[in-house]
Amino acid sequence: MSDIAANLRDVRTRMAAACERSGRSRRDITLVGISKTHPAGAVAEAYAAGLHDFGENRIQEAAAKIIALRAQGVTPRWHLVGHLQRNKVPAALDLFDILHSVDSEQLAVALDVRAEHPVKVLVEVNVAGEETKHGLAPAEVPGFVRNLGRFPNIDVLGLMTVAPYVDDPEDVRGVFRELRRLRDRLGLRELSMGMSGDFEVAIEEGSTLVRVGRAIFGPRAV
Repeated sequence: MSDIAANLRDVRTRMAAACERSGRSRRDITLVGISKTHPAGAVAEAYAAGLHDFGENRIQEAAAKIIALRAQGVTPRWHLVGHLQRNKVPAALDLFDILHSVDSEQLAVALDVRAEHPVKVLVEVNVAGEETKHGLAPAEVPGFVRNLGRFPNIDVLGLMTVAPYVDDPEDVRGVFRELRRLRDRLGLRELSMGMSGDFEVAIEEGSTLVRVGRAIFGPRAV
């Protein structure tokens, strides 16, 4: 068994344990392998091991990787998890199935105009109010989501956040809990939250999409 396959097995075991602790079904949670900085071969290896959702955060890096993999018949579901600039919208629509980081009306307009069919999006929320991160403040989200309802080519699946980086994942449990409560109030389905260092706590607090890179692929290839 390769390192990637073994890592995947370990992550899935940890996900199942978190589900058991919180009384959730493992079927309700999608594991997204964050493959940024890792080569197409690593994605192909994880895909062969049964992982069918992958995330990238830079359009230029993702484009070469995704096109190469398509030529090999490797066609997972691709998630854009990084900030999307409006001038990159056409490329993003061609490459990705789900966009995790919509946080402005200007971006929504650009997506709606360019999309040929409803594009699946998540609204990015800066729950912790960190100045270095993108996303809406929680108080802004209800009005923003309502406003997105006027765009026929925007399909809002749910909410996404990047929690602060901490040594103890228990320190960000409240961040995940706040996003879940906001999601529930809005009647949305998906919650994209939790990464390699905190995905178990995120699952316990309701995450439906966990974005795991290092725990699957190892340290970033610089």
